[in-house]
Amino acid sequence: MVASTVVRMTMTKASRAGFRCGECGWTGAKWVGRCVECQAWGSVVEVGASGPRTKAAGRLSRPAVPIASVDVRRAAVRATGVEEFDRVLGGGVVPGSVVLVAGEPGIGKSTLLLDVAARAARAGARVLYVSGEESAAQVRARAERIDALADTLFLAAETDLAMVLAQIEHLDPGLVVVDSVQTIASAEVDGSAGNVSQVREVAAALVAQAKSRDMSVLLVGHVTKEGSIAGPRLLEHIVDVVVTFEGERHSRLRLVRAVKNRFGPTDDVGCFDLSDIGIVGLPDPSGLFLSTRSGSVAGTAVTVALEGSRPLVSEVQALVAPSVLPTPRRGTHGLDSSRVALLLAVLERRARVCAGKADVYVSTVGGVTLREPATDLAVALAVASAVADIALDPHTVVVGEVGLAGEVRPVPGMPRRLAEAARLAFTRALVPVGTLGAGPIPPELEVVEVADLAQALRVLGRPRLRGLAGGGGGGAVSGD
Repeated sequence: MVASTVVRMTMTKASRAGFRCGECGWTGAKWVGRCVECQAWGSVVEVGASGPRTKAAGRLSRPAVPIASVDVRRAAVRATGVEEFDRVLGGGVVPGSVVLVAGEPGIGKSTLLLDVAARAARAGARVLYVSGEESAAQVRARAERIDALADTLFLAAETDLAMVLAQIEHLDPGLVVVDSVQTIASAEVDGSAGNVSQVREVAAALVAQAKSRDMSVLLVGHVTKEGSIAGPRLLEHIVDVVVTFEGERHSRLRLVRAVKNRFGPTDDVGCFDLSDIGIVGLPDPSGLFLSTRSGSVAGTAVTVALEGSRPLVSEVQALVAPSVLPTPRRGTHGLDSSRVALLLAVLERRARVCAGKADVYVSTVGGVTLREPATDLAVALAVASAVADIALDPHTVVVGEVGLAGEVRPVPGMPRRLAEAARLAFTRALVPVGTLGAGPIPPELEVVEVADLAQALRVLGRPRLRGLAGGGGGGAVSGD
């Protein structure tokens, strides 16, 4: 009796579960955008939903053609007129492509794309700017402020997808800017603007229009509190290019990176200056990521990061102070926190730089984010300099990857890095072994090769550097 009751309860519960996650199998009574079990987005579908409805072959309208006979001129890159933006896109926009530009609120996405739209219109293209967040008067005021007025730049304040498609049908533009994709909604899809179903429908409709009309589409995308692009993951898959904005809210410097690009590289970066009169590209950003002090300070080291083909001279700062907490603080800004923790362990074990009982803070200057391992040696020497309270030579740059054994490994692009350091009047470079034979070296630059961290400490300081007291939260630096 009890067993049959349990079976009936189980069957009743299963009949109520009308939705199932395709990733982990979780079931629920109602649809949710994110699975509560595996946290996957857009994986919950209705149980028993009808399968594919198209079972018979349709009439063939465009037969397949040999790939060699396809006209590649239709996919030629067209420059937008903003050189830094074109650098990130791989030369410009491609007809029929869809570019997603994502970033935090107020970082400059709308300002940049309005400038791009105006430049394209002045070059002779017909451009449609769709604003779903601001009124037409507000966009007009910003366009006048940044000098983005053009005769063939058309403005529409719409939030209905049908009206947006009607505007495209009426104008037949070569470039469309939609600000933003999360504010446009379709009356044929349930839910408010910005939910998973609406974003999927809006993006799919705009992609279809772009491909069929050979027009370029620039979409503005919102980000979540975690920094990821809001909406379904499908949005990043169906667009051709995904561009992200980076920068500090209280800084004018903005960095633009491509995290996905079907037509060019994804390892380049564009630099912009956001001011009251608009957003201006910075073709020579070197020097912006260095502090402006006149003297040398302990806990700083200068490195040369390589963003695509562009070398960026950047400064790393470290602060080591005695801690009163059982677990000392570790703070990073502009650097990978796990990578910094690894370097602290290598310093203590391989070079006897003891900072285990101290609070350690490591940051970059100017809001730049350094991701490549070539900056490891600069981070390690900045921390060692802070522990010993001895400043490094301000005219020295440090480049190299640090391994778990304390060795300094070679990194690519050393000739370009050293040439940039010499151009900015640096006189000494600390580099991995093997650099001298890898390419041309600027004659005004003294290049010193080091094999490991201990050798680097001896080159930059003296055989033994004493820092904070061992019992007070710091330690000693030793190159012996």
